[in-house]
Amino acid sequence: MSKAWWMNGVPFSCQTDCGKCCDEPGGIVYLHPTDAKKMASHLGLTVEDWLERDCRQTLDGRYILKSDPITEVCIYLDANKKCVNYQARPTQCRSYPFWGENLRSVRSWSNTVEECPGLSSEDALIIDGESIKMRIIKDRDATRGFRQWPPYQR
Repeated sequence: MSKAWWMNGVPFSCQTDCGKCCDEPGGIVYLHPTDAKKMASHLGLTVEDWLERDCRQTLDGRYILKSDPITEVCIYLDANKKCVNYQARPTQCRSYPFWGENLRSVRSWSNTVEECPGLSSEDALIIDGESIKMRIIKDRDATRGFRQWPPYQR
């Protein structure tokens, strides 16, 4: 089996004042239980209160971030296209653009490169293949999500 094309590394640098990855109407951010703890703590809320205020559940019960009801973009994206909770942002946000769906083919990746200026930036650094693989795994874990709080209660 040959190694994935991205294992040799990919140039990337998150761009200041970009926000394109968050400014996608109808985008969905699935949450890992650690995301819920981190975000609630960052905002000075209990997890339960944060889930009630800033999240909703999908039809299959997984928690996701709410979107702005008018623009349908992330509720944490301000008018300047900056994340107001960048330091505590969810795993899926931290993993972008290295999502499995973006890396599954050269064609998918080409579409991602067109959308994300950080992938063609002059100041981009090479993200090594092992780091990319870890982001893919973390994104996949976050996508599984959780349906109740606390998540491991029976």
